Amino acid sequence: MSTPTSNGPKDPAPEIDPLILLAMRGLPKDFEDFPRIYQDELRPALQAKEAERQVAAKNSVRWSWVGALVALLGVIFGFFVFRVPQLAIVAGIIGFAVHGAGRGPLNEVRKRAKAMIVTPVADQFKMIFDPEPGVQESIVDMRGAGLVPDWDRSDFEDRLTGDRNGVDFEFFEAHLEERRRTTDSRGRTRTRWVTVFQGQCLRFRFHKNFHGKTLVLRDAGILNRFLGRRGMDRIALESKQFEDAFEVFGTDQVEARYLLTPDLMQRLIELEKVFRGGKLRCSFQNNELLIALEGGDLFEPGSMFTPLDNPDRVRELLDDFAAIFNVIDSFADPNRVSRSKRESDKD
Repeated sequence: MSTPTSNGPKDPAPEIDPLILLAMRGLPKDFEDFPRIYQDELRPALQAKEAERQVAAKNSVRWSWVGALVALLGVIFGFFVFRVPQLAIVAGIIGFAVHGAGRGPLNEVRKRAKAMIVTPVADQFKMIFDPEPGVQESIVDMRGAGLVPDWDRSDFEDRLTGDRNGVDFEFFEAHLEERRRTTDSRGRTRTRWVTVFQGQCLRFRFHKNFHGKTLVLRDAGILNRFLGRRGMDRIALESKQFEDAFEVFGTDQVEARYLLTPDLMQRLIELEKVFRGGKLRCSFQNNELLIALEGGDLFEPGSMFTPLDNPDRVRELLDDFAAIFNVIDSFADPNRVSRSKRESDKD
């Protein structure tokens, strides 16, 4: 006799852990499903890697102590026993190398944890995430717009692309270096690499062109006034907070004031805070908004010395996404630029 199948209602989904709800509290409506996604999908996957993290963390601490001990012994024997300073230097190099080698496995766990956390979030919003994207062509346009300086060597990571409310956007992190040579009194030449930009770059592409060019720079006094002479006039805005922090230049006074609404200006300031950065600058030109700011790494999984399934890891990541969305949402109707221009022409 066959066992009858039940056509009754399915068992209700388990209650969401209060600690998860607490960590996710206050998120925008876009992320209202993430407490459930985290509990049902992300947390089990992270818990499966927890044992690996614990082993890698313990080994990292152990090798750090070994490296420190090697360096300490080098100092003692190099300076006080044998009086050979070179010995201390060599020991310091070896100690640092041991420390770095010990963190290798932990860094691999970090990379895998990052992919496990970021990729499902990106997929939820139909975005593409590439942690190692290679050379980014957009950085050339950033330089052309005056947002980043010239460079001789570059490195890029964490590229995120997608569409939101009809606005195509691109995000990536860049590290730009310049080669500098110095010559001493004996004619010996020394080459060193100097970081000229390290931070985030964002590109928003709209379906309508801007009539003019608008450039927003951190207030740098006379330097910005010099930069502003490149066919653009200084533009005064109503927001005192924004005026105290930034200077604006443009070729179209009406359009610039219409673009830089109090809401958008506030969200640009908030973008700096969320991205843990500074020196934000942006450019409105053709059909694009380009933003560059010098900030800390985003989309990082956090400390590897705490449990992987800590929901605060995901909360910090969602805050990074929300900051990008806020800028797009403040500017989601690029048609208003054309409307504003037509209206101003009638006046």
